[in-house]
Amino acid sequence: MIAWEDIYKIVVAMVPFYAALALGYGSIRWWHMFKPDHFDAINRFNCYFIMPFFTFEFTAHVNPYKMNYLFLAADVIAEVFVGIVLALWANLSSKGKYDWSVTCFSLSSLNNTLVVGVPLLKAMYDQMGADLVIQSSVIQSLFWFPALLFMLEFRRTRRETSAISTAPVLDDRQVNLSSIEMGRNDDIVDESTNSIVSNTPSFLPLMKTVWSKLAKNPNSYACFLGIIWALIAYRWHFQMPSILEGSILIMSRAGGAVAMFSMGLFMALQEKVISCGVRLTLLGMVLRFVGGPISMAIGCFALGLRGDIVRVAIIQAALPQSIASFVFAQEYGLHSELLSTAVIFGTMISLPLLIGYYTIFDSIH
Repeated sequence: MIAWEDIYKIVVAMVPFYAALALGYGSIRWWHMFKPDHFDAINRFNCYFIMPFFTFEFTAHVNPYKMNYLFLAADVIAEVFVGIVLALWANLSSKGKYDWSVTCFSLSSLNNTLVVGVPLLKAMYDQMGADLVIQSSVIQSLFWFPALLFMLEFRRTRRETSAISTAPVLDDRQVNLSSIEMGRNDDIVDESTNSIVSNTPSFLPLMKTVWSKLAKNPNSYACFLGIIWALIAYRWHFQMPSILEGSILIMSRAGGAVAMFSMGLFMALQEKVISCGVRLTLLGMVLRFVGGPISMAIGCFALGLRGDIVRVAIIQAALPQSIASFVFAQEYGLHSELLSTAVIFGTMISLPLLIGYYTIFDSIH
């Protein structure tokens, strides 16, 4: 059973993030130190500079030769299952929408493995639990965050391309080569002759633009570079030069604090604390704490996993929402209100829920 000392360690790990959140909230609501455009700049700085360094630094220190590949394969099956279900819903259901399928994927698949997951799973299942949740974080950064970025970039690029290709078309009656005649004949122009031609962007040029933008986004390959370094470093047993590691750490250590600070700024700019409403909040909680564990259980049983590995897999799938998912949602302008609520309130209620999962599994065992 989890000791009170272990719960205290988890709370100690969580509280500093809410301190950063409170500072961000107060800096706008109480002290009026920032403006809305400042928030966008802070979030973008975190998105394109701090988070890639954090991802690389974390991944570079994970030993890829000691991973549980069946556990990771179960995670892949779980997320592919979620992706297929959401794709079918978006394309076949009359209520399905691409935007909501992206957000639902984020809510059901991307969790906060390090802040809550590592201390909690270590308290529950010793070092094995901590190791598995760290491996889950690596696979999340290697596959699922780039997948989310692709979907977000595809959505934004498609919208931008459609907006550019939409232009007014004028017929001959509206063309006047003389500026004098143009001014004189304004009253005879038939406004009904104005028309809008909307050209749906073709697929291949659209994809080329998307991949070009992703290639400029360091979040797309930060984890991949970290894995490459880890493979080399653990194979030939050498360490990163201290001058290089220090340069990375000075940026990466600010990741969680800046993200929560910017989330506090975002909350202060909203009219309500729960800006997305109660209904969407409940949807986010169900997807995070029920949908994620169910999909992970499917992946584990598909590969025949049993015992504590399954229990760790399901509990880590029920960890609170990833902070990075809010950063990306705000940067790409997609349901950031829902993601911020999922992170803030989901983290608050996650501890009793996760202990509940553990108690149920322990009693069954």
